[in-house]
Amino acid sequence: MGSDMIIAAEQGGSGAFNLLLLLAVPLVFYFLLIRPQSKRRKEQLQMQSALEPGARVLTTSGMYAEVVSVDDDGIELEISPGVRARFVKQAVMQVVKDDDVADEVEDDDPADDADLTEVAETKTDLKKGGDAETADAGSGDEDGPAAQGAGAGKGLKKSSD
Repeated sequence: MGSDMIIAAEQGGSGAFNLLLLLAVPLVFYFLLIRPQSKRRKEQLQMQSALEPGARVLTTSGMYAEVVSVDDDGIELEISPGVRARFVKQAVMQVVKDDDVADEVEDDDPADDADLTEVAETKTDLKKGGDAETADAGSGDEDGPAAQGAGAGKGLKKSSD
């Protein structure tokens, strides 16, 4: 019983440490979470209020557009030539430079199209109980399930015309 009193006496100074932790946790949350978020929000509001006609923007839905007109609460964007839409200012995520838009929108690579053609030409005929073989070197059976469409040979009787 005497040893229990000694342990309790040694832990007597932890009250100040607990108070310090209690005060430190909100400070950590403020400096790591709240302050950076309010700074980003302030920069976003400043950017949205400084929008001018002719600026290229990226909306929160991922569309690149050009600002046509600016009102108090909204803006009119030209999404593509001749297509205009009205948005609230909060829908603008960022103002982009013209060279950034060119980097994002890349032309299709003709080599990719050739790869897709090769994949389309190598069709596989999967028959029940048989090995997989390519449709080009098939058995010549034009009335089989592969010729009739997906699932055509399941439970359906072939009509004799």
